[in-house]
Amino acid sequence: TRRFIERMGQFLTLVGLAALVIAGIGVGNGVSSYLASKRASIATLKVTGADSGTIFRIYMLQILAVSAGAVIAGLAVGSVMPSVIGWVAGDILPVAPGFNLYPLPLLVSAIYGLLIAIAFALPPLARARTVPAAGLFRAIVEGNARIDRRSAFWVVSAIIAIIALAVLTAREPLFSLAFIGAAFGLLLLLTGIAWLLRAIALRVPRPKAPLPRLALANLHRPGAQTQALVVALGLGLTLFVTLAAIQTSINNEIKNSVPARAPSFFALDIPREGAAQFTQMVKEADPKATINMIPALRGTIIEYGGQRVDQLEELPEGAWVLNGDRGLTYSSELPQGSEIVAGQWWPANYKGPALVSIEAEVAKTLGIGVGDSLTISLLGVEVPAQIASLRTVKWDNFGLNYVMVFSPGSLDAAPHNMVATLTVSKPAERILAKSIPPTFPSSSLIEVGEVTAQITVLLTQMAQAIAAAASIAILAGIAVLVGAIAAARQSRIYDSVIMKMLGSTRGQILGAQALEYGTLAVVLGLVSLLLGMLAAYYVVVQIFDFSFMPDYSILALTLVGGAGLTFVLGIVGSLPILAARPSEALRSL
Repeated sequence: TRRFIERMGQFLTLVGLAALVIAGIGVGNGVSSYLASKRASIATLKVTGADSGTIFRIYMLQILAVSAGAVIAGLAVGSVMPSVIGWVAGDILPVAPGFNLYPLPLLVSAIYGLLIAIAFALPPLARARTVPAAGLFRAIVEGNARIDRRSAFWVVSAIIAIIALAVLTAREPLFSLAFIGAAFGLLLLLTGIAWLLRAIALRVPRPKAPLPRLALANLHRPGAQTQALVVALGLGLTLFVTLAAIQTSINNEIKNSVPARAPSFFALDIPREGAAQFTQMVKEADPKATINMIPALRGTIIEYGGQRVDQLEELPEGAWVLNGDRGLTYSSELPQGSEIVAGQWWPANYKGPALVSIEAEVAKTLGIGVGDSLTISLLGVEVPAQIASLRTVKWDNFGLNYVMVFSPGSLDAAPHNMVATLTVSKPAERILAKSIPPTFPSSSLIEVGEVTAQITVLLTQMAQAIAAAASIAILAGIAVLVGAIAAARQSRIYDSVIMKMLGSTRGQILGAQALEYGTLAVVLGLVSLLLGMLAAYYVVVQIFDFSFMPDYSILALTLVGGAGLTFVLGIVGSLPILAARPSEALRSL
């Protein structure tokens, strides 16, 4: 339970940092779109004598004012949201949140908002500030200029401040720093992919059909928004896949690690001679009871693979099994939760020299395998055995298992007790809790069924709550998709007007844009699937130490939904562009 809670806390950190990165891209696209609509006003101000500093201050003050208002609104909504979620979610949340104001998180959130506004609003603002008036009028077809050094310095400073704040306020600074580094690496990779797409589109043979020809040209022409679209869409889709794969792996880990119904009791130190009476009492309380009873002994490994433990200069690294005595058992059947990976299990009626089955990881640590020798000391008696098989063990399935399981007849003569798991009905639990202790005073009953059921509910509730939190990052990603498409609107209007004047119909223009967005959606969908799966695998396996078990149907739905949403938003965003009248559009450019 502790491990799950820690890993879910890490996942929540991932969600927050992912939303942070996505929000920054969204802010940059939003400011670019806004300044593109003000391009004529900025150029007019420059023509009438306004210097670059004045223009910078005018629009920077506007952006900061909007950012401050957004931050205040965000803090107000964030303060009451826990109570609202608790009211809406009801029993879904493991702990009902109350209404409290925490100044430090609110302050950190406000600083985040302002730093993001500065870091991602400065680049488009600096380009508009440094481009001459004539260049601003031509910017639709010439593309954006580079930002000046002073603006670049402030952008880098703001980004460093964001990283420092994220790392210093994180529960696991190295984990947060690694994710931020991976996010910047992803941005650089997507930038390279955008450059590669433009280069390929420029060099491939031009199709003869007009619509594919126009769609291909849209990817590499001067002023094309390919880089902005690829970075925004690729980042959003990659994070969608990553979060979905991690979330579904966590859910499957819970389902597979915690059984749907755990045993009602663990029974320890059952006298060997009283095993039949114990079983009879359980069956009388519940005729349908499930009883798994096995011998329980303790012994010490004194020799393995021809090496005496007392003659070793030092124990092998990780050989905890050699430290002191260990639990032992013997069985004619393979224990529940075990799987043979090497060798064979002995027959049920086996009678012969002592054989032993070893857990595979322990055998690997000791450097032994099937056919090697292993000797234990049991109550001062040395019992030599031959390794018959290696097996993997699922220790978290609430079954009874041991690192070493011997063949029948190997340890029977030694005095020992029995242990058992009991799965019974609720009424039988109450009966056995009263009747077993007086009859078997040396035995212990450990009730685990109810506790395990509560743990399962708790973990499921946490997974559902965190899945809801992850949806915020997905909503932010959708906003980024909208912003990226809106940022290209001005140049799209220009293209649409020129194509109309050359005789193109609305259907042809829309078809070309549909091919363009469809191509980007397919390419970025495949790239995002590869990158997202690799990132999720690393986080789940290497950091969380879970099994990588994503739900591929949900992954496919997430990816197809994200790529499809990109396509639909691109087409819907093109409809107002098609309605632009050439005379009005040209006068406004």
